Amino acid sequence: SRSYRDNWGPDVLKVEDVRKLSVVDLPGQADLAWASFPCQDLSLAGVGAGLRGDRSGTFWPFWGLMTGLIDEGRQPRTIVIENVCGTLTSHGGRDFAAICSALRRGGYDHGALVVDASLFVPQSRPRLFIVAVRGEIEVPPGLRSEGPSALWHTRALRAAYRKLSFPDQQSWIWWNLAEPPARSVRLADLIEDEPDSVAWHRPEETHRLLGMMSEVNRAKVQRAQAQRRPIVGAIYKRTRRDAHGRKVQRAEVRFDGVAGCLRTPAGGSSRQLVMVVRGDSVRSRLMSSRETARLMGLPDTYKLSQNYNEAYHLTGDGVVVPVVRHLAAHLLEPVLASARDALVSAA
Repeated sequence: SRSYRDNWGPDVLKVEDVRKLSVVDLPGQADLAWASFPCQDLSLAGVGAGLRGDRSGTFWPFWGLMTGLIDEGRQPRTIVIENVCGTLTSHGGRDFAAICSALRRGGYDHGALVVDASLFVPQSRPRLFIVAVRGEIEVPPGLRSEGPSALWHTRALRAAYRKLSFPDQQSWIWWNLAEPPARSVRLADLIEDEPDSVAWHRPEETHRLLGMMSEVNRAKVQRAQAQRRPIVGAIYKRTRRDAHGRKVQRAEVRFDGVAGCLRTPAGGSSRQLVMVVRGDSVRSRLMSSRETARLMGLPDTYKLSQNYNEAYHLTGDGVVVPVVRHLAAHLLEPVLASARDALVSAA
């Protein structure tokens, strides 16, 4: 909340447990209600509690607020629910079906898209966006398609749709989202030479990191060295099993110009590292807080906390700005413009 105030000013954000809010806290009628509830119970790294979990289960208090607004005739014209792609398979697809069923019973037609942020920024970050619109709003024809598209509707999403009830399928929209221009920015373009939030590792630390790599990953470094030009890679530490079945920590590197998905820094293994190779020279360090912000599409004018973990937490838990801007420009805003035009015509 402090970062929000630093960037947007005071008195614009209400910080509270969603379970303690009521419709009184939501004045007027909104064009859009957006919910990005905690993902831990839905992610592959979680314990599988799904929407019954303490964290991901906060969807239900949010939906309680929406039904309260519906009862008062102040329902949002559109709703977007964003979360990890594990939402599609959590509890065999039942959690996703429960969300879709709630939207349909609330009077919303709905559909979903999986958008990988790598289309917009050099970060691999696929996320699920469930986009719902009031049933009485006429969706512009160009925003509907007869069936799924390869770009936005993954195999897992199509499988989750097939598990929906017949009434929920009848309320489904296969959203036809415009394809974005080809991304031109690579990871190396966002890397700071001398960041102020982190320090470069000492040579022995980098050597230890190389020692944590499998033969496959060491070969990646060697190929980068052979190019005799600066090559930037991203590293995550992961627990793997060795040839004897024992759990060992491995450093896995990628040099494809894209960073791995930023994650909330719960421990050392969740912090992404940078490796810069220039021939025989190999340097490594943690990814800086400003670099993580750039990977989320935030401008350098965006004010970050001076505390590294707080800044990383902010970016790791966020949504990628260009992704949301694309959804707004090519889907949400045209739908809302259609709704306003209909109101004017009715008047």
